[in-house]
Amino acid sequence: MKLVYVFDAYCGWSHGFSATLREVVSRHPGLPVEVVSGGLFTGSRRVPIREFGYVQGANAQIAEVTGAEFGEAYERLIADGSFVMDSEAAARGVAALRQAAPERAPELATALQRAFYVDGLSLSEAATYRAVAQAAGLDADAVVSAFEGRGAPNAAAGDFHRTAELGVTGFPTLLAMVGDAVTPLAHGHATADKVDQRLAVLATA
Repeated sequence: MKLVYVFDAYCGWSHGFSATLREVVSRHPGLPVEVVSGGLFTGSRRVPIREFGYVQGANAQIAEVTGAEFGEAYERLIADGSFVMDSEAAARGVAALRQAAPERAPELATALQRAFYVDGLSLSEAATYRAVAQAAGLDADAVVSAFEGRGAPNAAAGDFHRTAELGVTGFPTLLAMVGDAVTPLAHGHATADKVDQRLAVLATA
C-alpha cells in the first residue's frame, strides 16, 4: 500500500490539511507517500487574487475548521489584490523539491504552503524554493536549477496528468493505493484519526 496526496500549493484547504498530513505520516513512517500537484490556478484562472472575492471568507473558515495559520505577510498580499497565483509554477517547484528528497515530499509540500500562506512568498520565484530548500537542509542550487530547468514544465504537466488519471477534481485529496485499486481516505478536510479509521478498514479488507 502507498498513499497518494493530491494537493495544490495555492489551495487554502490544502494548507489547512497540512497538520493532518504531518500526523498521518508520523503515525505511519513506513508507508510511502506520493505527492502530486493539481492545477487549480492555470490558464484563464491565472488572474489577480482580487478576482477571487471569496478568498478571505474561505480562509476564515479554513482557520476555524483546521486551526491553520494565515500570516500577516500573506494577508497583505490579499489586501493588495494584485498577486497572481500560478499553479504551474508551484507544480514546478514541488517537483524540484520532490526530486531533491523524494522521501520527504509531504514535509516539503507543507513547508511550501507555509512559505506562501504564512510568509507571503511567491511560489513563482526561485528565491522561495532556495529558502525552503535551505531550511530543509537540501542542495538549494540543485532545487533552483530543477525549478528553472528545461524539464520543469514537463514535470508540472506530468503531475497535472497524474491528477486527471486518478480522477481527482478537488484539493486536497488523500488516496490509498493497493496495486491498481484506489480508495479515497480524505477530501477537503479530515482528522488523522478519521484517516486512520479508513486505513484500518482497508487493512482488514
